[in-house]
Amino acid sequence: MTTDITIIGAGLGGLTLARVLHVHGIPATVYEAEPSPTARSQGGMLDIHDYNGQLALEAADLMDEFRGLILEGRQAMRVLDPDGTVLFDKADDGTGGRPEVQRGELRQILLDSLPAGTVRWGQKASSTRSLGEGRHEVRFADGSTVVTSLLIGADGAWSRVRPLLSTATPEYTGKSVVETYLFNAETRHPAAAKAVGGGSMIVPTPGREIFAHREKDDTLHAYVGLTEPQDWFAAIDFTDAAVATARIAEEFNGWAPELTALITDADTAPVLRPLYALPTGHRWDRVPGVTLLGDAAHLSAPNGEGANLAMLDGAELGNAIAAHPDDIETALTAYEQAMFPRSAEAATFDGGEAHGPDSDNSTARTTHTAHDLIAAFTRHEQSH
Repeated sequence: MTTDITIIGAGLGGLTLARVLHVHGIPATVYEAEPSPTARSQGGMLDIHDYNGQLALEAADLMDEFRGLILEGRQAMRVLDPDGTVLFDKADDGTGGRPEVQRGELRQILLDSLPAGTVRWGQKASSTRSLGEGRHEVRFADGSTVVTSLLIGADGAWSRVRPLLSTATPEYTGKSVVETYLFNAETRHPAAAKAVGGGSMIVPTPGREIFAHREKDDTLHAYVGLTEPQDWFAAIDFTDAAVATARIAEEFNGWAPELTALITDADTAPVLRPLYALPTGHRWDRVPGVTLLGDAAHLSAPNGEGANLAMLDGAELGNAIAAHPDDIETALTAYEQAMFPRSAEAATFDGGEAHGPDSDNSTARTTHTAHDLIAAFTRHEQSH
């Protein structure tokens, strides 16, 4: 194969693509804005599903490595009322199809599976332009450029590659989350640890919710969801942790103290994460030499599928290129025709919140009642 392949973004989707191409003996170069693999926290836990994310790992020939990362017991799921009453409590009996792993560890096995030098760190794409005949130029923040005959945007919500294909831009969903961590939970935060249980816990009410995960090393990771315009959050000084914590906690007055402790007793400053989405069903006409995967292609309100879909996109694109190495347009067409409906279906599924946040800015989507959530969770379990 003579086509040079340029991937923008070393997230899970871009790395899965690079790995599947490598399995097929096809080289690619990944350009990543972060200066190193450890430049920032890689988010929390991900549930990797047997109907998409695990299929991608099988294509990448990394299932053994993946199994070594699984945190036993974390598929447990609880739904609580604001007064702390447990409405739904499903233990992890080992038969679930959504094992939990730490995002950073999953990313690392993908990085470790690539030839040295595949990822070029500290290369932040600032703009892209078409040169005609399927070739494109990427300009980086340091002024350097690369010209490529196959460009893949795996660069997330604010993709610099997307404008080559689409005028769509992410819009605020009307909701933001505030992220907190509680460390050494069993000894330092026992009431909150008991409420969360062994896996995930969600307390859903209209416009206000708390989602928490028990992560590795006795850590509780909470996402506090509030449906408010961005101006509402702008009025809160998040540079003052105590002030911001108190203001967010006010919105949960009357909730059980073991639940509000996930806000008030946090061991880290609260981090605000506005949630954005592309239009549901976002697609584009075929443009030679360029495509998108993951959030760059189909950013949606968090629904438990984002990372899984990005990985499956990467795997399917890699397999399509390997199947048509001398006809890239046929490969891209086949990939997009499968990806568009798959991502649209996932974006409209309204039960994924039961399975946990799985993108850097995610939490459960607002569900009007806990009973709706339980019903959706049960239906989804039965369908898979």
